This record gives sequence, C-alpha cells and structure tokens, in this order.
Amino acid sequence: MTSNTPKEHPVSNATATAETKRPTVRNPGEDLPNQPLPVMETRALNVFYGDFHAVHDVDLKFGRHEITALIGPSGCGKSTVLRCLNRMNDLVPSARVEGTVLYHDIDVYGPKVDPIEVRRHIGMVFQKANPFPKSIYDNVAYGPRVIGMKVDSMDDHVEQCLRSAALWDEVKDKLKESGYSLSGGQQQRLCIARAIATKPDIILMDEPCSALDPIATSAIEDLMLNLREEYTIIIVTHNMQQAARVSDRTAFFTARPDETTGNRTGLLVEFDKTSKIFGTPSDKRTEDYISGRFG
Repeated sequence: MTSNTPKEHPVSNATATAETKRPTVRNPGEDLPNQPLPVMETRALNVFYGDFHAVHDVDLKFGRHEITALIGPSGCGKSTVLRCLNRMNDLVPSARVEGTVLYHDIDVYGPKVDPIEVRRHIGMVFQKANPFPKSIYDNVAYGPRVIGMKVDSMDDHVEQCLRSAALWDEVKDKLKESGYSLSGGQQQRLCIARAIATKPDIILMDEPCSALDPIATSAIEDLMLNLREEYTIIIVTHNMQQAARVSDRTAFFTARPDETTGNRTGLLVEFDKTSKIFGTPSDKRTEDYISGRFG
C-alpha cells in the first residue's frame, strides 16, 4: 500500500415456554489461552446509514488463527460490523464509519490506505454463493491475475486453492466448465477457493451456509476448521449450533430501539470464549438468546 507501511504489515431469531437445550460446543475452548495479540481490532466502532445509527460503540479483538462467530437477532448489526472490517461498506453511498478499525495496528480507514488492498488481505465470502461467470479454473485464477500476484505456476496455485477448499477431487476433471455448473455447496466452496487465491490473512464469512442443505453445511464447517490453521476467520451466523461447533470465540449482539424513530441500533452485549458464551454467559440477554427465550 503506502510507502510508510511497514513491510510486515501489508495493508499500509419465537419464545420458548420450556428450558431449551443449549447447542453442544464442539470446540470446548477450555484449553484456549488468553486471547493472543489481535490481528484485527475495532475500537468504539460506530456505523451510520444517513441519519440512522446502525451500530454503536463496538470494541472487538480478533486473534490470529481463531474462528470468531458474530451472533444475535436480525437487525443487530452483525453483518454491518463484518463489512466494516474490509471496507465493504464503502460501497454503500450513505454509509459512514466512525471509530477505529485496526489491522496489524494499521487503521484501515486511514487516509492513505487503499481499500482494494485492504480487501486483498481481508477476503470475504458472502451469504449467497456468487461465482463469476467464468470457468471453475478462471474463478480461482482471476484474482491473482488482476492484482499481478506472482506465482510459480498458475495451474499449481489453482489446484492448491481448490484442494484447500476441499473441492479439487470433485472438479479436477472439469476445470474448464462454468462455475455455475456446480451445486450450491460446491459453488460456495469455489467462492472460498477464490477468496484464498490472493493469499489473504483474514477471511470474513457472512452467513455462508444459510442457503445450503445440512450435508453441504457440514462440509463448509469442516472446511472452516481446517482453514483456521492458516487463516483468521470471522463468521456471521444465525445458527447457534454452528457457532458452537466451529468458533473459538463468540460475540453476541442485540439491538436497542430508539423511542423516537423506532430504528434499532446494534450493540455488542458480550464477547468471550465460545464455551463461556454457551455455558455460563455473563449477561442475561445472552442467556435468553442462546436458550431461545428471544431472538
């Protein structure tokens, strides 16, 4: 990015009448150390769309090689916060971000920071699979070509990305076919392969399994657990069981209605190890949500 950027910092939802069983935590988290030095952090993050205050004072830290789940009812600002992390909200004309978003201690909203470069290092997978209208091969190769990324062999790079996305064995004999020819779950894994093709540091996932069947969802979850070895992953999900299964830490959001306008402003209620959030949450609002008493 800018010349003063250090080389090592590349970016210069019914009420329950009985007790509801909580989701089983697949990653218990008891062995997690205190959170490592964050690779990314928000400080007093506020987001506005015009006069609408969408998110209020969010402070979060995301540890390297951890999966963080953002959960909460619809309209609580989870996806808005996620999109702030790689400046996707820049694409919304009325959006305004206040506060600080740090990536390796660099303010990604700094005046000399290129948002395209930010998105290179902080990739995103969207709710609905959106492969390019290109071949399977070119879906993966497109990003590296556009940014001029040097690889020894594009064929090898495409293969490695597809292997990392657990898709290679299913598509290796039809790489020239359209990405649209794949099933929904395969398309989402292709989008993950495309996201990691530019060698990002962080992968953002906005409800990546919401349109998938249970089998495809399981495949994506297993993939996330494998990718955690190389990437930091931040996921928005409405699926409490999914958050419990895959994440190391969980942030619970809720929304506060404005008595005058009726608009709802998103608030961060609690952020902790997933085992703590789903086992012994500190805030009653978290307890009520994960137990199904509201949402």
